[in-house]
Amino acid sequence: MSFGATSGVSKALAFVLEYTPVRAIVLPDASSEAPCRLDCRSYSNNYSTMAELAFPHAYGAVRDELLRRLNEPPGHLVQLLAGPRQVGKTTLLLELEQAWPGEALYAAADTPAAMLPGWWERLWADAEIAARAGPVLVLLDEVPYLPDWPRLLKAKVDETKRMGLPIHIVATGSSALSVGRGSRETLAGRFERLRLLHWQAAEIALRHGKEPLTAARDIVAFGGYPGAVRFETDPERWRAYVRDSIVAPAIGRDLLAIEPVRKPALLRQVYAVAVGHPGRILSLQKIRGQLQDAGALETVAHYLHLLEEACLVAAVRKYSAHVLRRRDAQPERWGFWVENACLAAAWNAGQEVHYWREEPLEVDLVSTGSWGRWAVEVKTGPLSVKALAGVLEFCRRNPGFQPAVLCDPGQESIASGAGVVAKSWPRFLVAGLSHRNDTRP
Repeated sequence: MSFGATSGVSKALAFVLEYTPVRAIVLPDASSEAPCRLDCRSYSNNYSTMAELAFPHAYGAVRDELLRRLNEPPGHLVQLLAGPRQVGKTTLLLELEQAWPGEALYAAADTPAAMLPGWWERLWADAEIAARAGPVLVLLDEVPYLPDWPRLLKAKVDETKRMGLPIHIVATGSSALSVGRGSRETLAGRFERLRLLHWQAAEIALRHGKEPLTAARDIVAFGGYPGAVRFETDPERWRAYVRDSIVAPAIGRDLLAIEPVRKPALLRQVYAVAVGHPGRILSLQKIRGQLQDAGALETVAHYLHLLEEACLVAAVRKYSAHVLRRRDAQPERWGFWVENACLAAAWNAGQEVHYWREEPLEVDLVSTGSWGRWAVEVKTGPLSVKALAGVLEFCRRNPGFQPAVLCDPGQESIASGAGVVAKSWPRFLVAGLSHRNDTRP
């Protein structure tokens, strides 16, 4: 099993996993009037355009997809936007509120006002009145804070459909948003889900005025939380912000909302072990051996699954059915961080992520999905042809895959001469891989 932080927050939080050893890595109008139209033209540069194609769960790509759906006639489907803390869900709703040409109603379900009697009824009374004049956009932030929220939403979706009201609904929740859990209603047939995940290098560069390749290097060191960018020059303040404003609430609040956790202290210890091993291959037995409190292997595995639902840890499973153990030499820490960030980028892009190992050969990333089928070596430092043996042997055994190497800038020609697609890891973090032969460095 290998572990990795989904955010790429490598210094303080990160890792990848699988349940034998694994690697862990630490997004027809019912009225007679013409529907309101939103401007779908996205501001972009070359890198952001490439990134939106490669990373469908990035902020810009999710925003554009929501704009496209809202330009359709109201279909009486709730757009559920799920994602981890501090990746811009509320910002996106406020951006939609400003861009909507008609009446837009924003309501946050995690405020004291939402707990007052009649709040829900007043919100929908206002929406119904406004809908008589034209299409209305209802924006519900942190909707899982409402008791039995699937039942409430289902009732309103069905009611607006019966009345023929042109109302669009966008609702947000945590990364662990689960429709129907803890409720008798499931919203079946009444919603579409979008995931907004950690920001990619191109989005950070665009929004924060960085050079794309500089943003890629910062992603390795600091991860993809946009709110933390301003603290990158003060590492202690950055650590405190990520720990106290993101990780602690996600573990202590969001995860407990998914389901009861019998041993919260053990959950935090599992997370601490995970983030201490970015991009490493660990067995569940080894993880359990580093815990202060006792826990069954099944409990440890379950807590790792919960952490993945919260987008804090992702499991990268071995591609082969046979798992072989080995003792790894300790590489440079920076190499682990780079590998972790690359695995996290693929996971955040919606690719199916694995690793492969047959002694003495190993492939860091086996990726299938919209990018194509790739066997990828992540290599920092001097690159030699010998380092390509793993991806070449894997592709010989699995002809449907293409070999690739992500290396330091300036090392690409060595791999290209061996017939392996070569790309620098900073450019990969900016634009991902192409389903065609991607020979750009």
